[in-house]
Order: sequence, then C-alpha cells, then structure tokens
Amino acid sequence: MPDLSRHARQLRELADALDAQSDLTDDPLAPHPDTLEVINGSHTSRGQINYAVPDALQLQRRIRRYHADHGVQHGDIVAIALDAFLRAKGYPPDLPSTKAEAGSCPFPWCSRSSGGRVGGVG
Repeated sequence: MPDLSRHARQLRELADALDAQSDLTDDPLAPHPDTLEVINGSHTSRGQINYAVPDALQLQRRIRRYHADHGVQHGDIVAIALDAFLRAKGYPPDLPSTKAEAGSCPFPWCSRSSGGRVGGVG
C-alpha cells in the first residue's frame, strides 16, 4: 500500500491555511486588511468611478450619512464596499505583496532601510 502520509500532511496544511483565511473576521463586510492598507496609504493614487445606479436605493444619501456618522471618506466607503463584494465573488485585486515592495522604490531618495517608503516615512 502506498505511503499517503505526505498527501495527508499537505491536506492538513491546506486546511490550516483555509482556516486562517476564514479567521480574519467573522463579519463578511469587514474590510480586508490589504484593502485597508491601500486606502490608508499616503501615496495611493485614486481614480474616478462613475456608474448609473438606481435612485431608489438612495446610495448617495446613505453614503453621505455614513460619512457624517463615521468620518469615512465617500470614496473609501465605495472602495471598501465594492472590494468586499468582488472578493466574496472570487475577484480579488492583484496587489503586489508587501515583501515584493520592500526596497522597490524607483526614486533615488528611497533607501532600503525605509522598506521602500518614500523618505523613510510611513
């Protein structure tokens, strides 16, 4: 009989990795940590997104109200909501890993000791 212990170990490792992913939060609408890192980044470039949505959903009014209650910027509210929806549907962003970014700043004022952050700030 073939030795299946290697396969069993790989399956346990895979199950542990899946458990760790599901342990990130119990709230499916909670922002992903990578999303928060991008949103809170001081040098995050931003683009405009315009789509016609049903007026009956009162999305603009609800976004303004959420902003007033929680202080989260309008664009961040939209980004967090769309990112959570798209991740849940199996469409995560192709974000560079933080390990790959370290030391990858293309500007001369960046240094390896700053972890790739501009001027060592961040």
